Amino acid sequence: MIGIAFTVMCIIFGTTFLAIKVGVEAGLPPFLSAGVRFFAAGAILFIAMKLTGKVRWSLLWRKEMLLIGAGTTFGTFSALYWAEQYVSSGIGAILSATGPMMIVILQSVLLRQKTSRITVVGCMISFLGVVLVVLPGLAVQISGLWLAGCLVILLGELCYSGGALYSKRVMDVFRETNPIALNAAQMIHGGWMLLLLSAITEPWSSEGWQYLPAMGSLLYLILFGSMIAHTLFYWLMERTNPLFPTTWLYISPPIAVGLGALLYGEHVSWWMLAGVLLIVTGLILMNNGIIRLVNRRKVRSAA
Repeated sequence: MIGIAFTVMCIIFGTTFLAIKVGVEAGLPPFLSAGVRFFAAGAILFIAMKLTGKVRWSLLWRKEMLLIGAGTTFGTFSALYWAEQYVSSGIGAILSATGPMMIVILQSVLLRQKTSRITVVGCMISFLGVVLVVLPGLAVQISGLWLAGCLVILLGELCYSGGALYSKRVMDVFRETNPIALNAAQMIHGGWMLLLLSAITEPWSSEGWQYLPAMGSLLYLILFGSMIAHTLFYWLMERTNPLFPTTWLYISPPIAVGLGALLYGEHVSWWMLAGVLLIVTGLILMNNGIIRLVNRRKVRSAA
């Protein structure tokens, strides 16, 4: 189940960069789009859990949910949505792939957790693979806003990494709380923060919107990008470690390249294929412990 959940999560997350770009280019204000996405997804999931008696309203008032929402949802996606106005989705994918490396650094420096050499090597190999996958089709026009967009994405990934580490600690405390409920609560908090930021900084006018791509992007991101993929992310974190689920950030660029080749007939070079091979190699090295754990569980279940 861990392997299946990880695969589904990666496939969905791999398409969200493009979906965000479609929505922004269709005229949706970035913060408004992100706020509606996460608040709606969180509210739907939380109400569904409440109706089935699996969560209490009091979960929403816990400061832990507020802090996770501020880091993993508000900090990460306010940065990404704003930056994708000025940088390409390829640049966004490369810079977002620094997330797992930031987790390794934060674990070592702040939490004083020993990180194996093979994990560090795996991170570096996968990141190099991401660069090789995206680089052939990358066109960069450097400007002040482009540089600002790159820095903002990196800041967002720092929020994402810190939120992921904190989420794991919170899950250890809230062991009896369903991960779906935890995900819903943090998305509600992240969503209202994004809506508040939008109300302060963006005009709420539908003039100039391209409704079909805008609404299609929003619905896809609510249902698949948030309700399904983020729930799988928290489910995997509960059962593994903070690093393993975040490695989807290495897999999203190959998925984007594959979609381009499949849907638009875009050329796939040997450099890209070599990059995919490096990404897979790095993931295997990073997650060697998880792979052994899954294999042990298979042996036990078979016995």
